[in-house]
Amino acid sequence: MEAKAAENKEDFDETSIGTISRQDRMGGVPCAHGQRSILHGGCFVSCSADSGPGGSGHMQRTPPPPPTAGANLQLLNGTASYQVTEQLVGISFPNQAIGNSTAVAGTLNIAPDGSIAPGSKLTVDLRGLKSDQEMRDNYIQKRTLQTDQYPTAVFVPTKIEGMPKMIPWQGQTGVEITGDLTVHGVTKPVTFQGIATFDRDGTIAGRAMTSFDFATFGLTKPSIARLMGVGDKIDLNVVFKFKRT
Repeated sequence: MEAKAAENKEDFDETSIGTISRQDRMGGVPCAHGQRSILHGGCFVSCSADSGPGGSGHMQRTPPPPPTAGANLQLLNGTASYQVTEQLVGISFPNQAIGNSTAVAGTLNIAPDGSIAPGSKLTVDLRGLKSDQEMRDNYIQKRTLQTDQYPTAVFVPTKIEGMPKMIPWQGQTGVEITGDLTVHGVTKPVTFQGIATFDRDGTIAGRAMTSFDFATFGLTKPSIARLMGVGDKIDLNVVFKFKRT
């Protein structure tokens, strides 16, 4: 039995070594993605192409493209939302009313000197605003925003701060974007404060917020059943994802 086992082992070793030598005498069997398979203990195991002397044993990640002076950014998707404090009848603590619209479109063009280039604009279709209360939504659409007459809110940026002049393909930065916001037929200057994250796939994503009073744009506060009162301030939040073009 021992003699036959030894004979079988010799046959296996000779066959295995012969197979390896025919396919790759130096480093094993080529694999996908620049890897190789090497026989170890009777089994094939994989190692990366840079696992030899001086290699790390891991695939090297391609470095990001170099920063660019300015960029033309097209909005891939975004969400605009309002938040207002309201006091409901029979409840001792305030409630936060939140409405959202995903009907957001626009472009942001940054010139090589870091300024906002002409043609930059974001538009929100206010007819798509939805909260958790249909009664509130109807009042806001018909009375507060009067979306039959003023269906959109338009923001035209005029200045951006915090954005590097050489715009990177990775990392994160705080930003302030100032511009003219038109709501309910009234145009006022506002400043959004937020954060932007750069990705090597060419996208720039983040969020920004600004605040103003109902009176700033001549808006009527909601007045519906079960609602005792509404705060003066409106928080406007925008979540965005741009793509370099």
